[in-house]
Amino acid sequence: MKNLALFDLDHTLIPLDSDYEWGQFLARTGAVDREAFAKRNAEFFAQYQNGTLDPHEYLEFALGTLAQFPRTQLDAWHREFMDEVIHPVLLPAARDLLKKHQDAGDLVAIVTATNRFVTAPIAQALNVEHLLAAEPEVKPDGNLTGKLVGVPTSGAGKIAHTNAWLAARGLTLKDFERSYFYSDSQADIPLLSIVTHPIATNPNALLTAHAQAQGWTIINLFND
Repeated sequence: MKNLALFDLDHTLIPLDSDYEWGQFLARTGAVDREAFAKRNAEFFAQYQNGTLDPHEYLEFALGTLAQFPRTQLDAWHREFMDEVIHPVLLPAARDLLKKHQDAGDLVAIVTATNRFVTAPIAQALNVEHLLAAEPEVKPDGNLTGKLVGVPTSGAGKIAHTNAWLAARGLTLKDFERSYFYSDSQADIPLLSIVTHPIATNPNALLTAHAQAQGWTIINLFND
């Protein structure tokens, strides 16, 4: 193991927001009230884009929606979601960047604010073993309760989850000569600010301005 490479997921490794698209998928399939759900989903997405999203409020909405359905039904829908929405946007540039770090022997993880139910199959499709995501509470039978376990994996929460994950492996951030974090959003400035190599990846306007002011590397994996 040489270095640490952390990646945000939405708009970083994939050119869309998987949480938002999952909600839109549920609305399209008729699993939820199309008009009411799509409106609420769009409101939360707009809040995320302008930096005013309350992660607890959003996760209560997202996980509460999941809890309305049996896990077997959710898993069947998610397979359709992967085929219809996600697989077409798993682009070579993102796969190549991940593989570069993996081939170098780096410890690679995705650190995302989106919940594990939505993102675990995406991480698997990207061949990334380690996923740090918002954790839905799961009943013994596998069904979801609608509650969040622990703190959200957003903002400073990404630092807390990363430190806890490394500690469980007997490591700290300082154990790595180089630590990378790739992200598109100003919401991730807390974690970007403590790695040795912050990489603004497909950055939005706010992160672009901050990265330029700080002299951070800026890359674009795709045009969306």
